[in-house]
Amino acid sequence: MLVNLHVKNLALIDESEVDFGRGLNILTGETGAGKSILMGSVNLALGGRYSADMLRSGADAGLVEMTFSVDEKRIADRLEELGVQPDDEMVTLSRKLMDGRSICRINGETVSMGALKEAAAILIDIHGQNDSRTLLDRKQQLLLLDLYSGEKILPMKKEMEEAYGRLRHAERLLSESSIDDESRKRELALAEFEVNEIEEAALVQGEDDELESLYRRMTQSRKITEAVAETYLFTAEKPGGNASDCLSRAIRAFQDAAETDEQAAQLYSQLLDADSLLNDFNRELSEYAKTFEYSEEEFRETEERLNLINRLKAKYGKTIHEISEYCRSKKERINELNDYDAFLDNLVSEKEKAEDAARDASERLGAMRRESAAAFAEEIRRQMSELNFLDTRLEIRISDSGRYSANGRDEAEFFLAVNPGEPMKPLAAVASGGELSRIMLAVKTVLADREDTPTLIFDEIDAGISGITADRVAGKLRLIAKNRQVICITHLPQIAAAADIHFLIEKNAGGGTARTDIRRLGYDESVMELARILGGSKITDNIIQSAGEMKDMAARNR
Repeated sequence: MLVNLHVKNLALIDESEVDFGRGLNILTGETGAGKSILMGSVNLALGGRYSADMLRSGADAGLVEMTFSVDEKRIADRLEELGVQPDDEMVTLSRKLMDGRSICRINGETVSMGALKEAAAILIDIHGQNDSRTLLDRKQQLLLLDLYSGEKILPMKKEMEEAYGRLRHAERLLSESSIDDESRKRELALAEFEVNEIEEAALVQGEDDELESLYRRMTQSRKITEAVAETYLFTAEKPGGNASDCLSRAIRAFQDAAETDEQAAQLYSQLLDADSLLNDFNRELSEYAKTFEYSEEEFRETEERLNLINRLKAKYGKTIHEISEYCRSKKERINELNDYDAFLDNLVSEKEKAEDAARDASERLGAMRRESAAAFAEEIRRQMSELNFLDTRLEIRISDSGRYSANGRDEAEFFLAVNPGEPMKPLAAVASGGELSRIMLAVKTVLADREDTPTLIFDEIDAGISGITADRVAGKLRLIAKNRQVICITHLPQIAAAADIHFLIEKNAGGGTARTDIRRLGYDESVMELARILGGSKITDNIIQSAGEMKDMAARNR
């Protein structure tokens, strides 16, 4: 749930911080106090559009920061799929706003705007009058129906998605393979040339690495050969001054001493070992020198082979394995092109099989949706009647879109009649903005146990209503708030009285500037705020008493 909202240097807000709680959080305030600024700040934190004129006058930068408590594993798992790791079960979304640009962060790490929006969509859901208009979108109506259907529809949707993927693959193959005879001949000739070129090279796995190593040795052989020769000169060949001759003379000179003294004998033994090691070294050095004896023909053959392999790599793959795979795929293509009619017939057959599977999955998915649609429509209708819609009739009609998608072929559309004797019409042709907000509330009430988003914000949910309807809207908000955190901005006392936590948004002037502040109200302050909403500028004792009774009655109904 949303634990804390911190706003700095936005419009009339100098710096304000709000700690929200569980249940129903209500925000009220005078017209112009800054309720719209608060909602605008929340939208900015969730990735909404930003312009520099939103900053508080004189400020270089603004900040909106929202901290969420993530104590449900399913929510934490969905965040981790996005690469967001809750820190001690907390996630903070922030957006620093500067002149013409902004910086988004999640738990202090800079992220893209897209990443911020994806994380926000898991944590919070905002509904205002404009957001309720998404209910008019047929795709949204189908998504709501599938959400109502619950887990039982998920395997079928997955099956549909896989069947559609196979169908698209078969259609793409058929489309890409449909060529005229002249094009077929050209492609066949090119494929045969490429296969011949690769097969004539008779490539051997790993030979490129061996040739590269050999070629390096060949190009470096002169320098190494000179070093070997000079080393051998000093250790074995230089007349009268090589290391081997010097050691032999030293052995002869020290031999008599070794025969008469024990310590000298030990030193003499070391001298013999040194002579043996030097002889071994000279023998191995001589063999090493032979490995650099290359003829001009060997060098030319190695260079030409390497050039051939590198040309094939440039054309067909970065490695010999990739070249071999390319050759294999071209051989398969040659077989297809040589028996092209049979190849096309096979593709058509595969497409028909994929289409049959997609049709079967779509029909079964559609049957389940039609079954759910009747129950979903009835539950929404019942909730709407409790929101003071008279003689409401609602149907969710499933029709064939005429084309396949990963979601089947179905389109869903809500048909509604809100007055006796009226014909059923599409929702878009019947509902006003205020009615849409209440219908969305009815939908959210039905889906309260099915949606994952832990925090819901309702703005302008009370547009165009009063009296009994307002009281019933408050009841629905309380019902949703039993399982999820609800934050609602309202100007109606019936809804404000239902608050588990009540906040006041007020504008204060001083020092030549105006600022918006938000503070949590205690019981008595909440009663006085209800009295202000009820009585306007003149608040009498009777109005205060009515406000208290309204709040106490809401508490008993909670």
